[in-house]
Amino acid sequence: MSETIKDPFEGLTKGNSAGNAEPFRIFSEWFVEAEKAESNDPNAMSVATVDENGLPNVRMVLLKEVDERGFVFYTNYESAKGREVLSSGKAALCFHWKSLRRCVRVRGPVVQVADEEADAYYASRARGSRIGAWASKQSRPLESRFALEKEVARYTAKFGFGEIPRPAHWSGFRVQPVEIEFWQDRPFRLHDRLVFKRDALDAAWTIQRLYP
Repeated sequence: MSETIKDPFEGLTKGNSAGNAEPFRIFSEWFVEAEKAESNDPNAMSVATVDENGLPNVRMVLLKEVDERGFVFYTNYESAKGREVLSSGKAALCFHWKSLRRCVRVRGPVVQVADEEADAYYASRARGSRIGAWASKQSRPLESRFALEKEVARYTAKFGFGEIPRPAHWSGFRVQPVEIEFWQDRPFRLHDRLVFKRDALDAAWTIQRLYP
C-alpha cells in the first residue's frame, strides 16, 4: 500500500477566496519550520528584476522582515538590483527550502521602506557590515581586492569609534505581493501547488490549485 501523505492545503480552496492574512499565515508557519530544518540562511531568497533592456536578472538576498504589508530586504540602491527595482517598481521572489522540499514564489509591486525602518535595521547590523555599506560601490567594476580593502580602511578611520550613519543610498525594499504560490513536493513529481492572487493590495485573495 502506498504511503498516505497529508494534503498541506486541505480545505483552503473551498469557496475559492481568502482573507488578507491567509497566505501570510501559511508562509509564517512554513518559515518557522524552515528555521528549524535549514542549516544555513532559511531566510535566503532569490530576487528577480528586469534591466533597462528587458533582460531578467536574479540574485540571492536575505529576507529581513515579513508581515501583511510584504517582504522586506535591504540593499545598495545604486547596485544593479537597486536601480532595476527603482526603475520598474516590481520584483519577484523565490524561497527554496530543500530540506523540507518546499518552495514559495512571490510577485508584486515594490515600495521603499520608511527611513525609520531602514535606520533601525542598519543600526542592528554588525559594525563591519555598516562600514561595508559605505565602502562597497556595489555592482560596479572593482580594480582589485586591495582597492576594496583600502576603502574599508578609509571609512573605518573616518568613523573611528563613533556612530556610523546609514548611507543615503542604502535602504530597504518591501515587495507587496499580488501573487503568492506555495509548492510542496510529492512522489512521482505529482506536487501540490496552491496560488493566491489578488487584483489590488486591499482586495481579498482568490485561491487556485495548479497542476504540478
